[in-house]
Amino acid sequence: MNYNPPMKTWVYKGSRKTNTYLYVAREGDFSRVPQVILELMGQLELVLNVDLSKRESLARADIPEVISKLSEQGFFLQLPPGDDPTATPC
Repeated sequence: MNYNPPMKTWVYKGSRKTNTYLYVAREGDFSRVPQVILELMGQLELVLNVDLSKRESLARADIPEVISKLSEQGFFLQLPPGDDPTATPC
């Protein structure tokens, strides 16, 4: 059986977090997004529908990483530049 990773994504911005975007594998499907992320984002508004197979790049996200996260967890969270939660403080 062949597995095809999700190539389409729906991108939402939240009312509470500037320059933070939530990519989901299915339009309006937030069932796999942790509740804490949904609460932090606030009211979500669809801003873009993208076919990743037809794009060479995204403004602030790596396409292979987006596809991987969509496949693994059903969503990808794009944070503003410099807002990396895995970064260690200096």
